[in-house]
Amino acid sequence: MRRQIKNTESLILSNNWKYGTHSEKIREVLLTEQNHICTYTETFFGRSDTRDIEHFNPKLKGTDEDGYHNWFLVKHQWNSEKSTKWDKFQPILSPMDDDFEKRVVYEDGYYDFNVGDKEAENLIKLLKLDDLELAKERKSYINGHKEDIEDMGVSPQIYFERLMIRKPNQVYFIRAIEEEFKIKINLPK
Repeated sequence: MRRQIKNTESLILSNNWKYGTHSEKIREVLLTEQNHICTYTETFFGRSDTRDIEHFNPKLKGTDEDGYHNWFLVKHQWNSEKSTKWDKFQPILSPMDDDFEKRVVYEDGYYDFNVGDKEAENLIKLLKLDDLELAKERKSYINGHKEDIEDMGVSPQIYFERLMIRKPNQVYFIRAIEEEFKIKINLPK
């Protein structure tokens, strides 16, 4: 998972859309803003994936404080697994924390936290960022691209830039790509 940066010019904000009344519009805008990638798993939303508007802090749902900065589009499984455990994992790191990448540490397919950082530890546990199957999928994805890059004889930056143009639905696990290949993925705004 990477730090989430919200669009200050989002249609959701400019139209003052409300969850419930405008949920379908909100879902479509979040899908576009997130480049069809689940906030939590960083996997691509396929046609058959259920896309949930996740209220990161579920206590805000239905209140005046709930809104765009609390909403993320996530795959249904991750939303449903999180929904009943919020109180158990407090205090918790915000996905928009400026130091997110320093506090939720990526290494070789896995996410970890710095010793003593309870907020980051709780986020990882709550969202199951330490899920072994998802970590295996990340590692396999990265290793497959390493082989393709070697076979093509191009730099990782050029390889992923071309992939973003030709097959953008095959570019996900953005943080893993950036960390493993020491590059920056320029997602469309």
